Amino acid sequence: GFLWAVTRKATAGVPSKTQAFVEMTIDFVNEQVKGIFHGELKTVAPLALATFVWVLFMNAMDFLPIDVMGLFYEHVLHQHNWRGVPTADVNTTFALSLSVFALMIYYSIKVKGLGGWIHELFCSPFGGNPLLWPFNLLFNLVEYISKPLSHSLRLYGNMYAGEIIFMLLGLWAATGVAGVVLGGVLNLGWSIFHILIVVLQAYIFMMLTIVYIAMAHEHH
Repeated sequence: GFLWAVTRKATAGVPSKTQAFVEMTIDFVNEQVKGIFHGELKTVAPLALATFVWVLFMNAMDFLPIDVMGLFYEHVLHQHNWRGVPTADVNTTFALSLSVFALMIYYSIKVKGLGGWIHELFCSPFGGNPLLWPFNLLFNLVEYISKPLSHSLRLYGNMYAGEIIFMLLGLWAATGVAGVVLGGVLNLGWSIFHILIVVLQAYIFMMLTIVYIAMAHEHH
């Protein structure tokens, strides 16, 4: 919504700092897409931008105080079982990765045709000899299955581990004044380091999305 609001009011003259920031963000994503995807599909860059921003903000929920979030979920929403960071829940990361996987299959069939896609499954990479069809199919199935698995579990594992570390550091507060001070210092240090992880994981998820869509357009 923020990006949309800024682009709606964008001017061709000297941009404001906000407009310049949005332009830099969009240009950055466009450059990443151009470096990997060489097709003519115009929806790849918007998809990459949406994926990056969405995952970034979900990851960034790790910086919200867990006690405050607990009060909100427990007393306002009356939810006793909740996950503070959406991407620390494997259901969220699998939903995202399976969405990208579905797009990859869709574009593979759209670009190559259903017959071409099936031919690729059975005849690539070892050749079109009928004796090699089972091995080609097995190889391609392993490749296909590994993509959503690695795409989702990489993001989930990193964010879940970061959330657990925040919780463990917060337990220092239960040991007294010294624990509060030490826990606060450790939490601050981990928060600063975690900023890199939050941005990096969103970037990696975006890049893999671009790579998988680009692979769907390649012929073997």
